Amino acid sequence: MSTSTGVNVLRYSALVFGVFYGFTHQRSITSREKKDAVNREWQRKTDLIAQAKAEYTKQHTPVESKTLSGGGSLSSTDNPAWICSIDMGATVVTNPEDPKFDLEAYLNLVDAESKGK
Repeated sequence: MSTSTGVNVLRYSALVFGVFYGFTHQRSITSREKKDAVNREWQRKTDLIAQAKAEYTKQHTPVESKTLSGGGSLSSTDNPAWICSIDMGATVVTNPEDPKFDLEAYLNLVDAESKGK
């Protein structure tokens, strides 16, 4: 029994189509996986950068009190003309260029002075 030529053409056409479809489908899957891997790596790096920035900020943010109490001392670079005394011996730095300047404490001082007059 021999098969007809038309059946053989149909069989080989289906075989070639299947191989072509498998090749293109595998290529698209591989490409998508590579993109996902790149995106995961990028996200991991941005997360690490954000974590490092947060850690750096936490380590380099000075923890200072808002006012200098009796236990605090002034350095020789502080200008006493910029420091105002308020109740209970606490002082408020009024120089806005001083790193120890506290806007909230200064505004409270101005408010207390204006209410006292």
